[in-house]
Order: sequence, then structure tokens, then C-alpha cells
Amino acid sequence: MLHIIDDEEVIRDSLSWLARSRQIAAHSYESAEKFLHALDKPLIFDSQGDCILLDVRMPGLTGINLFEMLAARQLTKRLPVIFLTGHGDVPMAVDTLKRGAFDFFEKPFNDNKLMDRVQEALAMSRQASSAALVHDRLASLSAREKEVLDLILLGKMNKVIADQLGISMRTVEVHRAHIFDKMQVKTAVELAGLLK
Repeated sequence: MLHIIDDEEVIRDSLSWLARSRQIAAHSYESAEKFLHALDKPLIFDSQGDCILLDVRMPGLTGINLFEMLAARQLTKRLPVIFLTGHGDVPMAVDTLKRGAFDFFEKPFNDNKLMDRVQEALAMSRQASSAALVHDRLASLSAREKEVLDLILLGKMNKVIADQLGISMRTVEVHRAHIFDKMQVKTAVELAGLLK
């Protein structure tokens, strides 16, 4: 999902149309405050990735202020920010890029270059979201399940795992089932692929 945040309706409409021309779902916000309000609700990240096109200068909360808030919440990998400005300068662009912005475009911009960068940002977001999901799943495992997981990843059979951990084979089978369920995989090969 492309999140377009700009106080000018004509810019929001133009960017939404441009996104649709590339088959990119888009939602627009007239202010940083409106986006924050939506963000404060339980946010469901798009499985195709998320990206923010953010105007630097807006009444109220500026694009830079919003970016700083997203960075403080450690959301700029899952929500990469591409700044848009009609008033940009080189030091501002360099500073935002150093602080983790994905890119910086000055208005007027080349439509194709902008949408190419949006697609790259969406791909980065997908990867970050996938990594965060795997991390969350791993965090849900108990200490014993993590021990069993490590041995599964080494290719150990249930009997060997049971002997090594001093538990019954049935207990290993139960842990293996819980691991597969929590990690949302069906086989050890799928599990290894997820964690590579």
C-alpha cells in the first residue's frame, strides 16, 4: 500500500492516479496528523509492502516531524519514506537520507523514476515485514522449543533429539508439532527455508 501524505489535494489525486497506473494500491492523507491517527489504530501491514510518499512542508505537523516519529517507533524499514518537496535543498535531502529516509524527490519530479523508487521501497518493506513476522514467531517459542528447533535445523531425528535433551520421544514429537504450528510450516525443510 502506498500512503500519500500531502496537504495539496491535486498532488494527492495525481499521485494516486500514478500509483494505480502501476497497479499499486494507494491511500491518501491530507495531513501528517490524519496519517498518525490511522497509524495509531491497529495497523495491518500490507502483504505487498508499504511505502510513504511524504510532503516535507505541511501546515501543522511537518513531514520531517512525522518521519522523526516513525523513526523513533522503528517503523522506517516497514514503512520506507520517500520525501517530496517543492522547497528542498541539498543539506535537507542529505540529512533525511542519513537518518533513514528511502529517497528524496524535488517537485516537479519524473513520474517513472518516482514510481520505480516506490516499487523498490515496497519490495524492501515486504522483506522487512517478512523478517519481523519470522522474528515474532520465533519469540513465541518456549526455551525448550528453541532447543528442539536448533536440533531439528541440524537435521537430527526425534530419537536423537530425545536422547540429547534427556526427554521422551513423544515429548519431542509434541514440541516439534508446536514449533511447526507456531512457525506456520509443515515440514523441517520448510522451516529451514524460513530461517535461512
